[in-house]
Amino acid sequence: MNTHTVHDITFWYDPISPYAHLAFERLPTALLGLSVQVRYRPVLFAALLKAHGQLGPAEIPGKRDWTYRQVQWLGHHHGVRLDLPAAHPFNPLALLRLGLATATEDAPGETNRYVTEQLFHHVWHGGGDAVAPQRLAALQALLQEHMAQRQKPWAAADGETVKQRLRANTEAALAAGVFGVPTLALDARLFWGQDALPMLRACLDGDAWFQTGAWAAAATWPVGVRR
Repeated sequence: MNTHTVHDITFWYDPISPYAHLAFERLPTALLGLSVQVRYRPVLFAALLKAHGQLGPAEIPGKRDWTYRQVQWLGHHHGVRLDLPAAHPFNPLALLRLGLATATEDAPGETNRYVTEQLFHHVWHGGGDAVAPQRLAALQALLQEHMAQRQKPWAAADGETVKQRLRANTEAALAAGVFGVPTLALDARLFWGQDALPMLRACLDGDAWFQTGAWAAAATWPVGVRR
């Protein structure tokens, strides 16, 4: 691909996911030197799991323990701050709605990078309770100040407009084939997980593998056994 082309990437996320936090922090390095516009779109991860009949990693004994060990090691390995919150998982609806209360009319399903960063830091910095009322109130005040500085309107976080934005985002993600977070969408290709960042970069750099047909062939591979 021509590096002078501006590539449009959608970053589907839920701040409940430590892997989404890691991917968000690592994304600037992964995209260094490229002309890219990233659109950050929050979704309700639990709704994706329900639609696909899955449990979350933190809901499976053994996998839960491994998840927390691995993400802390990944943070250490990549130099990304990651403090486990006081309790996890939690209900992220309030956070998702606060984020989408900052969305603008021209991008009603998006949070800008600053807002997205504040949502992730609220959860993954400091080890606090992500849904404690006082902390949520402080986050709301911070985001409202941000919108005032930008001279942009603030939508009521508990209003129907914001709730519909989240529903629409989650439905759009499912329609696009998203099954987990983080997912980065480049054209019709979906790259799932923070460990897919090198693969995304290779695609953007024009790696010849993406022209071999292997990408499309993976979706047609015969199923041997269904459980």
